[in-house]
Amino acid sequence: MRITHKQTVYQLSFMAKWFPVNCYFVEEENSLTLIDTALPFSKRAILETAKQIGKPIKRVVLTHVHSDHIGSLDGLKADLPEVEIFLPERELKLLHGDMTLEPGEGNLPVKGGVPRNSKTQPDTLLKEGDRIGSLVAIAAPGHTPGMMAFLDVRNNILLAGDAMQTRGGIAVAGDLRFRFPFPALATWDKERAIASVEKLLTYRPTIIGVGHGDFLYEPESKVKHAIVKAKKAIGVRMK
Repeated sequence: MRITHKQTVYQLSFMAKWFPVNCYFVEEENSLTLIDTALPFSKRAILETAKQIGKPIKRVVLTHVHSDHIGSLDGLKADLPEVEIFLPERELKLLHGDMTLEPGEGNLPVKGGVPRNSKTQPDTLLKEGDRIGSLVAIAAPGHTPGMMAFLDVRNNILLAGDAMQTRGGIAVAGDLRFRFPFPALATWDKERAIASVEKLLTYRPTIIGVGHGDFLYEPESKVKHAIVKAKKAIGVRMK
């Protein structure tokens, strides 16, 4: 595991050289918020990192429920029964293994691995604008119907889940990068994914942390370029 620390955020990257899967600690005054839980074997390293930081994990916030983002959720909840679990409201169906769409969501199939037997249920279902400590929840559908990103309002560091990737090249979810195609292959709706990344840019993030790949610094021009590439890939005419 590799740890990268930027201001209030710690990126924990597992299998960084081959198939990077990230989760994040957001440091509050007296506690930690964990964003996503990576893979099942990640639990021990997550707990050890919290000890190194010297603060307790009080909250677990999930961007979405693909298996590489909730892998150690059950294990962490078993070891930390008092921890509060936050989940985007629309992702609850997926957490229960229900991949059916809701009115207005079109007819594209939901993709990617979702749990079939998760033991852990959320304490709080999130809607856009909800606050979790220093984080504000931002709806960012596209990769999945209910995915959310989270902005640290103290420094505008954005934790974007799989709205984007930086491994294999900077890309909007759904825009295939052959050196690391997996996020694109698991994306539900490419057009919605592009719209969500355009929306996330309006928050003027200073740094972006993603589910797969390194932090993205000074992201505005790089993300705009990725949006242009994603639109061209699906044949959207540029204005």
